[in-house]
Amino acid sequence: MLNITTFLDANSKRLDKNVLYNSTTGEKYTSSEILSIVSEIGRNLKELGIKKGDRVIIYLKNSEEYLFSLFAIWRIGAIAIPTNRVFTSNELEYIVSDSKAKLMITDKKAKDIIDIDTHILENISEFRNCEVLESENTDWDDLCQLQYTSGTTGQPKGAMLTHGNYFTAIHNECDVLTLKQDDVFLGIYPMAHVGLSWAIAALRAAAYYIMIEQFNIDEYLELCEKEKVTVLTGMPPVIHSLTTMDARSQLKSVREIISGGGPLHKKIWKDFHQTYGIPIINAYGLSETIVIGTGTVIRPEDYKEADRFESVGHPVCFSEVKIVDENDSNKILPQYKQGEIALRGPAIAKGYWGNEEKTKESFLDDGWFLTGDIGYVDKDNRLFITDRKKDMIVMSGWKIYPTEVEEVLIKYPEVKEISIFSINDCHRGEIPVAAVVWENKEDREGLIKYARENLSRYKVPREIFAIDELPRVNGWKLLRRELRKMFKK
Repeated sequence: MLNITTFLDANSKRLDKNVLYNSTTGEKYTSSEILSIVSEIGRNLKELGIKKGDRVIIYLKNSEEYLFSLFAIWRIGAIAIPTNRVFTSNELEYIVSDSKAKLMITDKKAKDIIDIDTHILENISEFRNCEVLESENTDWDDLCQLQYTSGTTGQPKGAMLTHGNYFTAIHNECDVLTLKQDDVFLGIYPMAHVGLSWAIAALRAAAYYIMIEQFNIDEYLELCEKEKVTVLTGMPPVIHSLTTMDARSQLKSVREIISGGGPLHKKIWKDFHQTYGIPIINAYGLSETIVIGTGTVIRPEDYKEADRFESVGHPVCFSEVKIVDENDSNKILPQYKQGEIALRGPAIAKGYWGNEEKTKESFLDDGWFLTGDIGYVDKDNRLFITDRKKDMIVMSGWKIYPTEVEEVLIKYPEVKEISIFSINDCHRGEIPVAAVVWENKEDREGLIKYARENLSRYKVPREIFAIDELPRVNGWKLLRRELRKMFKK
């Protein structure tokens, strides 16, 4: 028997303190109140005919209603499908069709966006003192969530996550952050993203979780100072923004900040550390591993030796990592040799929903998961991410890793942000080019000269395109495929 929501039962019996604060609405909740609300939503779902194993889509804005709906679906043994409130009807229709979802939890505004039965969830304040609903008897391997990937290549795939996967992820995140009930955790990750697991870990530890419905840097810093935040969530663009200002007084209570969702450039990481002295918990994981449920991380104690500011660290508890040949997963590569990163551990998803072909490609029979990321391990067994396998550029047989080139060119003074990607070339197959967000003024000639001085000739971008903003998923994961479309020749 393992139902991941039962941590709420335990916390509600031993503590009477606020554990959740919505900074937008001003609402606060204790563990007992959350359990009551989750129970009532769960009862409503059961009355609508939802049973163990049924799929239920959540289509709400970032809110406590979203989080409580997720818990309620888990509570009754159903399978949650988190979706982003900005998804179009076409995107939702694909997920409904693929998952064969039975119901969608949404609000009045979005009720008629697609043809599926809906449960309107608006005012939950009246549920604070409802009777507790006993949790469904679920096991380690029972599904609790279909996490659809962002679809950077082809249609999204539904990673099948279990109660056991989440148990592992929450354990590891509590461990990595050394979370305690007197911690104050500020969360900015979208509710539809597995990064929400960091916040669930904070609730598991009975810390005080402050949620922001929509990220704003001024509110973010104001809350840090006012609420004396100790554990801060971030991502590369946020950390970059902090290096362009002096927010030391606002961040003085912060003991660590999380980064993930994409590469954190060495220069930005080093600048942040030198300015603030706050350890960055640079984490590596995927939707299929619930972030660091099975993955790696740099911890505060690593900073004595992690002065290169580029590793994602060592495996977390229960996790294994190895580097294999990109074309032969049976061939394990030695230290410093770049290849595909493979992970194994109890937070690895069971596979992709209804997609046996893709499952067999990535989820091997011996438990290893092929991530599609390229990297290597050093002599200290620390993992370094080079790039996505599909983002690697092959020009006349030469392999070019975009992140490696970006790490060099981001140091050029007039470059604010940069992305290296490929465009087709009839002679060389494909060539590297750059999309640049300039700091103050365009300086293409200067950047090319700098690239030639600091990179092997074949890695130098053949063209440079100016762009106002790099395309990202929810302001987070960089979409090189969108750049390839925008500047296709």
